[in-house]
Amino acid sequence: MSDQLTHIDEKGDVRMVDVSAKPDTERVAVAEGFISMKPETLELIATGQAAKGDVLACARVAGVMAAKKTSDLIPMCHPLNITKAKVECTPVFAGQREDGRVGIQVTTTCGVTGKTGIEMEALTAASVACLTVYDMCKAVDRGMEITAVRLLKKDGGKTGLWER
Repeated sequence: MSDQLTHIDEKGDVRMVDVSAKPDTERVAVAEGFISMKPETLELIATGQAAKGDVLACARVAGVMAAKKTSDLIPMCHPLNITKAKVECTPVFAGQREDGRVGIQVTTTCGVTGKTGIEMEALTAASVACLTVYDMCKAVDRGMEITAVRLLKKDGGKTGLWER
């Protein structure tokens, strides 16, 4: 791993990294996020009784859409021709986590064959999926909290495999 910030040039200005000389390789990234909520809110989601509809289906679609739009949101990200975007949303009930929180565990997997990594797309997908759950349930639970948005794994390119 480099000790240099790649998006800062020698003068200290931000820049998009030039990846034109890099070979295309298969790359994958896995990220996660968690949105905690009241048990009653989770029950509404799990039983399909949320007023705005199927919360988890909407969050999955939003996550995929977000992965595809990452370069529109994060200034120095390269636009990528994503070949895979999967968003899983799993209800977590009382007693399933050590910290006792209930909510939705989001796990995203993104893939590309290209010159640069796809970590930002996986992280953006996880973040937006969690935000979508919040949006769809905020009328009944404004105290929801999004935490633990983080990269779990990346593979491909010059640096190869990294796992948390």
